[in-house]
This record gives sequence, structure tokens and C-alpha cells, in this order.
Amino acid sequence: MAPFALPITEVLVVADCWQTEPDAEAVIHRAIGTAAETVNAGLGEAELAVMLTDDAGIRTLNSNWRGVDKPTNVLSFPALQPTGPSGADDAPRMLGDIAIAYETTRKEADDEQKPFDHHLSHLAVHGFLHLIGYDHDNDDDAEAMETLEQEILAQLGIPDPYADRERMD
Repeated sequence: MAPFALPITEVLVVADCWQTEPDAEAVIHRAIGTAAETVNAGLGEAELAVMLTDDAGIRTLNSNWRGVDKPTNVLSFPALQPTGPSGADDAPRMLGDIAIAYETTRKEADDEQKPFDHHLSHLAVHGFLHLIGYDHDNDDDAEAMETLEQEILAQLGIPDPYADRERMD
């Protein structure tokens, strides 16, 4: 059996406001690595990209892809998966893209009186779980996803993000 491989995670900073959070890239890599190990999804040499944007950028994405003309904290865009047989020369499997908005993430962390890196970790884990097929469209799915998030975040030393608030939209 091949050793466990973490997904290749590329973090793209496309908004200057993220310069105030120099550890953001490391926080995201750690969160996604822990999530991948926890779910043991057999991702092999899978790849994903995380775009660190601002509220204006995520509002455009939210409007274009979901028809919701407002900013949000995180959006996930799972990649379509190939249907044919895989070969040795195939490119690594693309899981998809995650976008995280700085201002909304900062405001939520401040409003909830939690460290920014804890909230950023939660959003990265949440986005990653969407890429590998988890969702919260109904109560049972939401409960399963939240339970997994709580387990992953606990491994990162981050308290339960759902202890004092409603489910994420």
C-alpha cells in the first residue's frame, strides 16, 4: 500500500488585505493537511487551490456562480472528475477551488471573539470537505459535516466552532 499523500494545496493571495495575516498560507496548509489525514479519503496526489480574496472578489464569485449578490466567508468549487480509466501519465486529480474573503472572515472572527487563525482554519476545513463531497443541504448531512469539522478542528487544538452559534450557510 502506498504511503498516505496529502493533497497539493496552492494558496493564491489575490487581495492586498491578506498582507495583514502573514501566517494565513501556513494556517490553510495545516488545516487542509489535517482534514485530509482525518478523512483518509485516498486523495493520492490530488491538487486544490485556495484563493485568498476580499469581499468584492467573493461577492462577484457568489453572484456569478450562485446567483447571490453579496459577499460570504467561503465558497467551494468542486472539480468535475474524469470518468474514464486513469493512466500512469495522467495529471494529478484536481479536487477544485476554495475562495475565502478576508473582510467577512475577519468580521466573523471578531464578532465571535475567536482568534482569526482558528476561524480561517475552520473555513479552510469547511471548504475542503465540500470539495470531497460533504454538504449541508439537509439536517442529517449538516450534522455529519459539522461533526467531522469538530473532530478535525479538535486535532488542531481549535474549540468547537458550533458551540455558541448557528450552522454556517
